[in-house]
Amino acid sequence: MFIQGGITLKGVVAFDSVHGNTKRVAEAIAEELTAAGHQVEVLNLKEQVPPEVTGDIMFIGSPTRVGKMTRQTRDFIENLDTGKWSGRTIVAFDTVGPLSKDPAKREQALSSIGQSPRTAAHTIQEVALSRGLTISPEAMHIAVVGMWGPLAPDALDMAKQRTRHYLEQLK
Repeated sequence: MFIQGGITLKGVVAFDSVHGNTKRVAEAIAEELTAAGHQVEVLNLKEQVPPEVTGDIMFIGSPTRVGKMTRQTRDFIENLDTGKWSGRTIVAFDTVGPLSKDPAKREQALSSIGQSPRTAAHTIQEVALSRGLTISPEAMHIAVVGMWGPLAPDALDMAKQRTRHYLEQLK
């Protein structure tokens, strides 16, 4: 663990993945949290999730499936102990695609996707907000360049950079 603004933090990365892309993004987020000195708990929502999930910041991710998050992700959020997460930041992330292999076109598409209500990250934010949880207003959207993958070449670096950005906001 490390001291962030004088407070020791624990990060939680909870994710569901269908083709392995969102799992790779979750692992990159966890790597960045660990590299920054955080204690990290990674939860694969397809597996048994502990009844009590606690931490100081949580990243919740899902692939975008027909404009929404997966059922496992929704169930996880709906069962979170809101008392334990009151006032703690939750960051929504998703994988979206297929997007262009051209970096400039992909960046433009990701920018417009960020405004769309038809993403897993947006539905994660909606459900969490409806439960009274504190959500980072900026969701993390990570590009997939094929229908089922792979991730864009810059995807994992982007996930790590965005994770650093969220950590800076906590200071």
